[in-house]
Amino acid sequence: MQTLAELGCPTRIQPHPNEVDPAPGFAEDVEHASYDPPAANLFWRQLLQANRVLSRFRSRFAGKVSPVHFFWGAMDIACTRFSGRGAPRHPGGAPNLGDWVMAEGYSRELSSCGFWPGGGDEGAFYAYAYPEPDGFAGHAVTPGQAYYSKDHGEYLLPYEIVRQAADPDQVLLGFLQDTYEAVATRAEWDRALLEEEPDRWKERETRS
Repeated sequence: MQTLAELGCPTRIQPHPNEVDPAPGFAEDVEHASYDPPAANLFWRQLLQANRVLSRFRSRFAGKVSPVHFFWGAMDIACTRFSGRGAPRHPGGAPNLGDWVMAEGYSRELSSCGFWPGGGDEGAFYAYAYPEPDGFAGHAVTPGQAYYSKDHGEYLLPYEIVRQAADPDQVLLGFLQDTYEAVATRAEWDRALLEEEPDRWKERETRS
């Protein structure tokens, strides 16, 4: 923060973490002080690849959709699609995070996906819905190694499965599409209004 101030960008931060328990203040936390440069670089490169494919997936949606963005609480990169309809008030309950934050963040019906460091040996891609429609957890998704986690309330696909695939992009895009369709079909989203084919102009040029 001192360096930022010297650059003319003074800033203030909340001096303790969110979404974890316990949550000691940053200034008092002397336990989590190690730094592993190769691990940090690896995670950064994972985020770059996840951002690339999530951005491609995002382009298929014509309705309200978030940017691909990073949550520093859970250290995940995410992209969220909205149906346009309201949602029941979220009960909250995230550790060290005001319930009002969750209530506001989940005030609209949504389908969210992303990548985080948990869920697999090398992290995992995830997908969930709020509110979760009936039958969502039993929807068939690809690849076969993807599964619905009752503990997390979301589908998980370990990063190593994608990394080792012959065509990682297509494997991940298939997972993202299948889990989105699990929400959109079962919750009866207006898919004709909300979805678009991003390569439609290429197809028309080819036919002409």
